[in-house]
Amino acid sequence: MTTIDEETSPRARLAEPDEAISLDELRLATRNHGMPLEMLDLDLTPPGLHYVLVHYDIPLLDPTSWRLEIDGHVERPVSLDLAALLGLPTVTHRVTLECAGNGRARTTPRPISQPWLDEAVGTAEWTGVELGPLLERAGVRDGAIDVVFTGADHGVERGVEQDYQRGLPLDLAVSAPLFLAHTMNGQPLPPQHGAPLRLVMPGWYGMAHVKWLVRITVLDRPFDGFQNESAYRIKQDQGDPGEPVTRILPRAMVRPPGFPDFQTRTRVVEAGTHRLTGRAWSGLAPIERVEVSVDGGATWADADLGPVPGPYEWRAWSSAWQADEPGRYELSVRATDAAGNTQPLEQRWNRQAMANNHVQRVPVVVRRR
Repeated sequence: MTTIDEETSPRARLAEPDEAISLDELRLATRNHGMPLEMLDLDLTPPGLHYVLVHYDIPLLDPTSWRLEIDGHVERPVSLDLAALLGLPTVTHRVTLECAGNGRARTTPRPISQPWLDEAVGTAEWTGVELGPLLERAGVRDGAIDVVFTGADHGVERGVEQDYQRGLPLDLAVSAPLFLAHTMNGQPLPPQHGAPLRLVMPGWYGMAHVKWLVRITVLDRPFDGFQNESAYRIKQDQGDPGEPVTRILPRAMVRPPGFPDFQTRTRVVEAGTHRLTGRAWSGLAPIERVEVSVDGGATWADADLGPVPGPYEWRAWSSAWQADEPGRYELSVRATDAAGNTQPLEQRWNRQAMANNHVQRVPVVVRRR
């Protein structure tokens, strides 16, 4: 890694109290996109509507010349082309992915970064190969500590030039249900989702799912790369080393009912009975409760949960809303998982607005028929 001057790559900072979204943030928002919340109706998110975060550029890798290299602290470095990889035994899992910065734009003060609201999520069916047998083929040597996953995307972040890399402890890399995916919803990975190969690490925030994977390196020392040590940390101030971002905290979302105002996205519904629906997920434990509020969080009622899904995907829920009185309402939902983790009503602030899972709030206008 090399450093770049701050004029080219400014350091992270917080927005001033009345500072508007900047052109730089708008530029990020046009390159990255969230999932339209109507897609909460679907078990699987279409690839083009699944949330996308690209740190640098989308590398267009030629599948005929692409190779995956496995090297470092191993007995036998391995090099695989795509045909060889596709010939290996596969696993398939439905996995909900969420960006660690989801909800960032709603925090106060706001970090200057990708301005996510609520939509940085999606669920897909991923098919690929398990990592363990590949490491066995390479022969991990005694004394190995970490495994580093390197993507082909290259850029500058907070003054540091780098390939996108994430590291994991070796014991976690071989015991966790992670795998290397080449297929999304039954089709080859699209470019924006990491073609031809990406890491999928169920239960973890999206930063761990390295895309455009080209190299897996076993280290005999702890990995100290930027994305592990600086970028994805829960910290309260600039000098705080913080704690690493890892597993997805529980979150529930409602599919906004009725129809929207174009500019504000305020929902409009007719007076009467409405069936509210949505999804809930957690990377810590299965979802066991979803509560719904129609009065801004003053009172809560349990929703009906859908069938128990696979271990790594969101769970459907629904709730009847008797909206007889015209007026303005605020819908909110919150999830609780089997380990007792519940969404907070208000933000739990940290400097980079990571893993912020405070409840969604949807303004709704009820009108007479």
